[in-house]
This record gives sequence, C-alpha cells and structure tokens, in this order.
Amino acid sequence: MRMVDLIAKKRDHIELTTEEIEWMIRNYTDKVIPDYQMSAFLMAVVFNGMTPAERLALTQAMVGSGEVVDLSAIEGIKVDKHSTGGVGDKTSLILGPLVASMGVPVAKMSGRGLGHTGGTLDKLESISGMTIELDMERFIEQVNEIKLAIIGQTGNLAPADKYLYALRDVTATVESIPLIASSIMSKKIAAGADAIVLDVKFGAGAFMKTLEDAKQLAQAMVEIGRDAQRQTVAFLTDMNQPLGLAIGNALEVKEAIETLKGHGPKDLEELVLQLASQMVVLAKKAPDVETAYEQLKEKLHRGEAFNKFKEFVQAQGGDVAQIENPDLLPKADSIIPVKASQSGYVHQIDALSIGLAAMKLGAGRATKDDMIDMAVGVVLDKKVGDSVGEGDVLAYIHANRVDNEEAIAYIQKAYCICKDPVCPPTLIYDVIA
Repeated sequence: MRMVDLIAKKRDHIELTTEEIEWMIRNYTDKVIPDYQMSAFLMAVVFNGMTPAERLALTQAMVGSGEVVDLSAIEGIKVDKHSTGGVGDKTSLILGPLVASMGVPVAKMSGRGLGHTGGTLDKLESISGMTIELDMERFIEQVNEIKLAIIGQTGNLAPADKYLYALRDVTATVESIPLIASSIMSKKIAAGADAIVLDVKFGAGAFMKTLEDAKQLAQAMVEIGRDAQRQTVAFLTDMNQPLGLAIGNALEVKEAIETLKGHGPKDLEELVLQLASQMVVLAKKAPDVETAYEQLKEKLHRGEAFNKFKEFVQAQGGDVAQIENPDLLPKADSIIPVKASQSGYVHQIDALSIGLAAMKLGAGRATKDDMIDMAVGVVLDKKVGDSVGEGDVLAYIHANRVDNEEAIAYIQKAYCICKDPVCPPTLIYDVIA
C-alpha cells in the first residue's frame, strides 16, 4: 500500500476502505508517512469530503492510535457531554454536579482553553487547592463514591488526532466537517463514555458561523456515534451573544455557583437543564426528557446540585470555603463600567468581540504557554432585547492592568443598539438524535 495512491483516490472521489484508512493513520502516527503527504490528503478531504463509512473508519483509527479508557468498573451508564466551545460557556461546571445529583455517573476528562478564556480545567483551578490530576484508580473510585470527577485528558488519548490537528492548523485544513467530526468523536469515544450529548454552537462567538454548517457537523457526529455503538444526541445552540453574563475564569465559577443555587442567568439555566435532561434519559434515570427536566429543576432549586458541587470540590482538594463564599475567589484590582453612548434596545452583542476583550485583559491564552489571570474578565449588564438609556452600563471590566482601552473598545464595538425593540434570540434551534 502506498500513500500516494490513497491521495490520488481521494482526489478522484473514490471511497477509501477501512483497511486503507487504518493503514494511513497507523503509519502517520508512527512517523512513516511524512507531513507533506498527509497535508495533500487532508486538502483533498477539504475539497471532496468523506463518506459516512470513511468518517467512521477515520474516527475509529484515531481512537485505536492510543489509550482507550476503560470505565467498566464505574457502576451505571456513563454519559459524557461535549461543547464545540463559545464565549461564557461554563455549562460543564453546572452540568456535572446537577446530573450527578440524579445518580448518573459523570466521569469527565476535559481540556484547557486556547482562546478568549480558559477551559473547564482552568476555571476549576481558580478554586484554591483544586487538583485536576487523579490516577485512573482514584478517578473511578471517586465517581463510584460521589458520582462525579473531572480531570485532565490523558496525554495518550487519540494521539493521531493531536498530530493531525497540529498539521491541519498550519495547512488551512481545519475547516472540514468530516475532519472536525472525527476529531471530536475520536476523543469522546476513547474517553470511555457509553453515551454522548453534544452542544454544537453556531454564530459570531462559535467555530461554526452558520446554522447550516453547525447542523451538518451535528449530523455527522451523531452518525459517527451511532455507528460506533454510542447513543449520541446533539443540540444546535446559539452563540451570537455570550452565554450567561460572566466571561473569565473565577467570574464564571461564581456564575456557575449562582446557577447551582437556582439564581443564575435564565439562558444559562435553561441550556443546562435541557442538556442535563438528555443525559439523564440516556442514563435511564428518567423515562423522558419532560420528567427529567422537572426533576432536575427541583434538584437545582432545592440546592442538591450545589451540595454535590461542594462534595466534588472537596474530593479533589479544593477550598470549599470559596464555594460557600464566592467573594473569596480571585478578585481583580479594579472594576470598570463600560457605558452606552446612546439610548435604544440591544439588537446584537458580538460574542467574539466580548471574548477578545476578555483575552486582552488576560483571561485567555493566545498560545498554549500563556499564563492566565484567573481574576479578570467581563461581566455583561445588558443582553440582546434589553432596553438601554444613554450612559447606562453595558458591561463591567474586571481588570488587573492599568491600560484597558483596547478591551473597552472591543466591548463598545460588540454592542449594536437600535431604536426599535427586539426579542431575545432563540437559544436552542434543534435537537438531533
């Protein structure tokens, strides 16, 4: 078998066999196939796509390139959740304890953020003493004990995906739905879950900019999951404005705590309840999503989910006092209001601009080696549909730097204020199963 022949087949719209794709991924992972040949193949995929059988074969080959986590020692059906990322997306911090409070085991492996804010792990590490490194024996033990553990991904989880993504990033081959779908699903399948709930975001603050592209990606991932014998459900959700109000690591932990107490922003609470309902049904802890939704809402508003979060933080070495009193979490030196220059209604908030403002303050990473400032970020005071008077506060900057003009400019640019009233945007557009 020769790589040049596989490149030619994909160039000529000829379907590759499972054996050919397995051979290609194995030899690329082993450094036998050079980057320039794999680059040519990836570009052919960008232009010509992949069939469902090719997508599945690619996903499974990447899963097989490294360690596959065995969660069989954990009692019950393990349901994982993945978000394609967005601005202010702190859902995992709330979903984990909420779903665990229903008796569903949540054994989650998360990553760090590269962009406007940190990832789930970074946010958790804004809690003093919190460790996200557990050996597999302790990880499984903790999930069996309290139904929840969140740790960093093992370095040997789908290594072929890591090599391929690094190459795609520098060869303009990231924007391919089959490659994105296979990349995401290879890590989810390798992480050992029995079922997977996907939150596929679209809009200004998301990787997928249009609803149509997001729908294609969601359908591709659901098909891969189903063909790999994993129950998979995908939500299509709006990311044209930030989720919730807080953007920034400790700020998002504070908002997650408020939501776990039943006092969070309505859009964040609704998304969490909808995602959690599907997870609970897939775990066979409720007969249907309507029943699950009501039970979960009760857990949220009775404080059971918050108590589970405290239990989880304590189990992983975190300072529970900071959870009981979020004012003890990292705080910025200054809070600066950003005010409206005109009256009207908020028609649009460019989520990407808000994310970039948070990044300029130090809340995110431009490169993987950048240090994050846990205390800084942005807290919105107005969302789409809200009325605004001239001089009203649109958002607050939480800053540790003296020069914040660039961040302020990003926030002012993000807000579009018009005279006519407008309804808040739809949050969940579709559910694909």
